[in-house]
Amino acid sequence: MATVENFPGRLPAANSSERAYRSPPLNVEAEQALLGAILVNNDAFDRVSDFLKPEHFVEEIHRRIFEIAGSLIRAGKVATPITLKTFLGEHDLGGVTVQQYLARLAADATTVINAFDYGRTIHDLAVRRELIQIGEDVVNVAYDAPVDSSPREQIEEAERRLYAVAEGGRYDGGFQRFSDALKTAVDMAAKAYERDGHLSGLATGLTELDHKLGGLQASDLVIVAGRPGMGKTALATNIAFNIAKAFRGETRPDGTTAPIDGGRVGFFSLEMSAEQLATRIIAEQSGVPSYKIRRGDITENDFQQVAEAVREMQAIPFYIDQTGGISIAQLTARARRLKRQRGLDLLVVDYLQLLAGSRSGRNENRVQELTEITTGLKALAKELNVPILALSQLSRQVEQRDDKRPQLSDLRESGSIEQDADVVMFVFREEYYLENRKPREGTEEFPEWQRKMDEMHGKAEVIIGKQRHGPTGTVELQFEASLTRFGNLAREEALPEIR
Repeated sequence: MATVENFPGRLPAANSSERAYRSPPLNVEAEQALLGAILVNNDAFDRVSDFLKPEHFVEEIHRRIFEIAGSLIRAGKVATPITLKTFLGEHDLGGVTVQQYLARLAADATTVINAFDYGRTIHDLAVRRELIQIGEDVVNVAYDAPVDSSPREQIEEAERRLYAVAEGGRYDGGFQRFSDALKTAVDMAAKAYERDGHLSGLATGLTELDHKLGGLQASDLVIVAGRPGMGKTALATNIAFNIAKAFRGETRPDGTTAPIDGGRVGFFSLEMSAEQLATRIIAEQSGVPSYKIRRGDITENDFQQVAEAVREMQAIPFYIDQTGGISIAQLTARARRLKRQRGLDLLVVDYLQLLAGSRSGRNENRVQELTEITTGLKALAKELNVPILALSQLSRQVEQRDDKRPQLSDLRESGSIEQDADVVMFVFREEYYLENRKPREGTEEFPEWQRKMDEMHGKAEVIIGKQRHGPTGTVELQFEASLTRFGNLAREEALPEIR
């Protein structure tokens, strides 16, 4: 039996002792040089104030000096050894008074030109100390974990803290020249012009829908809602695959890949397995119905079509997570990891009501839980700067109306879905309801029913109920039920004349 002393992962005592006495990375001289520069020339503060905070300084007296100097400068006052001394109080500085210490800092000051470099050094050392603290906390919690803390929760917390460190404290940002903003806007317009369809967002592959939306816009939360059987999963799958299939990228100077067209897609399939989702996509691309593929009821020609479709799809950047019942915290952590490791341009969640809140199972109201989920998804869309396409069920009150077309008030369980979403789209197929109301052949109602069925056959509507930066309205699409495939509807006015 392994004891603490001979535990396989434990370092020898000598090494443990050496590691225990290692000093954290710090540079007191850089802190003194920067503070001296600020006290001599307050312009030095402006060079570091957008990324450097008091907590980045290792010495308490330095934190107080930086904090008070910043408060004075922001208030339009001058920060000097004279103006600061009354705010600092008494500190034990090894026999040196606060006034003497401030004077010494000013006397040994570096130039304002070096302020940014010293500030960056202080910031980077603070980040390294934070990484050390996170590592120590991970080890300590793993050794002495509470009964109600699972390893998965510990991993998620560590990932959250590491991501916060990675994304925080960037050196860029702040004001920029208007000419730079103009250049960025023109570059965006040029890239939109180069893209298929000339869109500012990701092209869904459905022409009329793209015309209404301008493509799927970065940082938007897009809700696709519908009753069971309407085809909302099929629509999301079609859009996601179209975007992944169209992906073309260019390598940046830093080695990362930026999309020129299309994008890399992450798909959280909380309801269907990855195999079911893949079968749907194969059916859509090959033209062989999915039920035939599942049964193996295919001809040699069908098999050739399936094989050709699979061969074309091998290299597309489409990633599926089929884990069911995950929480919004787990989804967020996995999306961040995918973005970091492989790149991410679109995230799909199928569907909202199958996600759990972070405090699920602790007597939390379901409406509050769904509010946390939609708020979390919107925050994630902004953080990763990608559109998130989230599917949602609708309440049964739709079925009680004569006109089954859904409305915003039909969104199930929470008004937060409507509030947090940038775009809300409803999938509606009149054909589905007509099929369920089929009268017996030979009755008076049958010819009228048949006429309506012929009119609605293969048609679907996408109703845009909300859009923050564009019009609402209805888009008609073609829908092939056997292939679960949405497509552009051929308009009579767009057909060539027959002579």
